[in-house]
Amino acid sequence: MDQFIDGIVNWLTNTGLNIGIRIIFAVIALIISFKIINVIASKIEKSGDKEKYDKTIMRTLAYIFKIGAKCIIAVCLIGFLGIDTSGITALIASLGVCFGLAVNGAVANIAGGVLLIITRPFKIDDFIEAQGYSGTVEAIHMTNTKVRTPDNKVVFIPNGPLSNGNIVNYSIKPTRRLDLTFSISYDADFEKAKAIIADICDSHELILKDPEPAIRVGAHGDHAIDIGTKVWVNGGDYWTVNFDLLESVKLAFDKEGIEVPYNQLDVHIKEAK
Repeated sequence: MDQFIDGIVNWLTNTGLNIGIRIIFAVIALIISFKIINVIASKIEKSGDKEKYDKTIMRTLAYIFKIGAKCIIAVCLIGFLGIDTSGITALIASLGVCFGLAVNGAVANIAGGVLLIITRPFKIDDFIEAQGYSGTVEAIHMTNTKVRTPDNKVVFIPNGPLSNGNIVNYSIKPTRRLDLTFSISYDADFEKAKAIIADICDSHELILKDPEPAIRVGAHGDHAIDIGTKVWVNGGDYWTVNFDLLESVKLAFDKEGIEVPYNQLDVHIKEAK
């Protein structure tokens, strides 16, 4: 019993103390190195806010650097503790092969992410429509793209389908054309209605004067004449002008007695003899 206790004490004072010191040093080194990695990644990401560098590429590089550097540091510290990393490396490689075969869809998403970075159909802060969703691009990760919808929902769209599907980018061009249709009755004066719409467009400060608004009769419908209105606005003013025109034209039509038709059903009752 005395020999067993002496052996434990001897192990604790020699090997155990050495292992404890190594563990404490490894934990401290891990915390410090992770903080340094986060600071470097943050600086890389913030450099994208400058006009000299592209925000999309900088954020993606920062994300890849953070993940890769942390993995390398973790493997190095495991080797420092005296654990043979060759077996861990072989295990990770084997698991990687199995994982790759099991999640080939994720590999396609990674390839799609690389393709999005190279082809650049959109960048951070662009407003896009793709895969049935529309919103502002907040981040492009390795496997998915983070999009914030106008009602403040966050959607993660897989990069594989995103890179192969149709993408509508509303932010590439600074201006957009707003197309609206106003219907009036056949009994109403369509020239007067066109003049009312033109006055509203001319007085609206957010509607661009060049190209000038186009207001013409667009169609003779079954129950109404459709007046097509096309105006150009800055991209950020699109919805504001859209709602302003709808409200202003309705109020002006009511004031000037321009009848807006609506579907109605006439029922004739025939008395049986």
